[in-house]
Amino acid sequence: MPAEIEPIAAPFPMPTLVRPKFADREVRLPLPPKPGAIQPAIDRLAESGGGRLVVPTGDWPTGRITLRSGVDLHLEEGAVLRFAGEIADYLPPVFTRCEGLEMMGLGGLVYAHKQERIAITGRGVLLGPDSGPVREARKGLSDEIVDPESPIASRVFDGKEDRHYFRPYFICPVDCQDVLIEGVTLRNGPMWNVVPIYCNRVVVRGVTIDSLGVVNGDGVNVDSSRNVLIEYCSTNTGDDCYAVKSGRNEDGLRVDKPSENVVIRRCYAQGGYGGFTTGSETAGGVRNVYVHDCVFDGVSFGAYFKTRRPRGGGGDHLVVERLRLRTLSHAIFFDMIGSPLYVGELGERLPRRPVGPATPHYRGITVRDVVGQAGGDAVKVKGIPESPATRLVLERLNLQSKGSLNLADAVDVVVRDSKIIAEDPTIRLLDAQGVVLERVDFGLGGDQRPAVEASGENAQPPRFID
Repeated sequence: MPAEIEPIAAPFPMPTLVRPKFADREVRLPLPPKPGAIQPAIDRLAESGGGRLVVPTGDWPTGRITLRSGVDLHLEEGAVLRFAGEIADYLPPVFTRCEGLEMMGLGGLVYAHKQERIAITGRGVLLGPDSGPVREARKGLSDEIVDPESPIASRVFDGKEDRHYFRPYFICPVDCQDVLIEGVTLRNGPMWNVVPIYCNRVVVRGVTIDSLGVVNGDGVNVDSSRNVLIEYCSTNTGDDCYAVKSGRNEDGLRVDKPSENVVIRRCYAQGGYGGFTTGSETAGGVRNVYVHDCVFDGVSFGAYFKTRRPRGGGGDHLVVERLRLRTLSHAIFFDMIGSPLYVGELGERLPRRPVGPATPHYRGITVRDVVGQAGGDAVKVKGIPESPATRLVLERLNLQSKGSLNLADAVDVVVRDSKIIAEDPTIRLLDAQGVVLERVDFGLGGDQRPAVEASGENAQPPRFID
């Protein structure tokens, strides 16, 4: 990783992102480490005008850390922030958004709200609790538990008096500006790891995340934030690696805040579910996202575009290019419909439902210059009959896979200048229209083309262009 942030060249207008500026003031925590020493030092430094708070080598027990404007929390190499596992260490409840719904909850192990110019930097380690309630995944998704009609102040999930609680995120700035997270290592977080919510101008660079085995242990999740750069990061996660989200269902539609102008470059993922993922929370919309020059090794899916019928919103103008990958399942996967196991009868493809505000979409997506091996299909699309995946351009793919193209409820799909060598080269189309295969080599030799299985009342055979 270069010392300086390099210019951003994106296929959409993107502001120059730089490190936040801090006062020329440095305070070192005294040794030996004392439990609870960090928060008072942050508060004092912020009140004196800000600067850098240096955490020296040592083991620092702590509960929730709340960042404040103008403070760079800098962890020297060998410094370990060891977070407690009891709910009481993350109270009182704070304003947050959990799984796409607003509430008063535990927030994050490191939290900030409405702050400006904040940072966590250095070569130290943030270590989540080995045990305790904050690690325990409680039954029920947020949209099954939170009443979207209720006032936010009444949505209190703090674990008191048998109330439900949601596991805190690891680093969670909410409605903040000019945020920098650089160089640190996160291990054993209780849930999603780096989660900017409603933020503007965020840089996440050189961060290492290890959450393998953690349920919902996503790496970096951008949630309804804008002007975000993620670069030179490395993840080994229990779920999606780098994801962009924007709220869930009715509550996300009410908030109506997109994630936009997001660049993810030169990142690595080992294991995990989706290497790069959008959704499934898409209510506010995900647009202007550029992912390039990344390596995803051993993930389930390489480029993973997901949503669900109740989620609303969707994705527009997303560009993914220059990936190297090895996937356990599909290399490129659009899953807009989910499973009845999680969304009930809405996970059944038919019948077509009426189109309304909760009907999500994906349109105007480009994926190009992808090289690697896939344990499933090279490209699989599961659109929604009433909202097909539309205007997909897939260029210069060089993939070895189990299956080739499997497209359901997709309209205007172009695959060009590609080589797809599949164990089963059969092209499967279910109510897919406007599929064009332009100079695609399926490795069959001569002028031979793969078999095509087309079904559905609106199915059209693909058009081959040599």
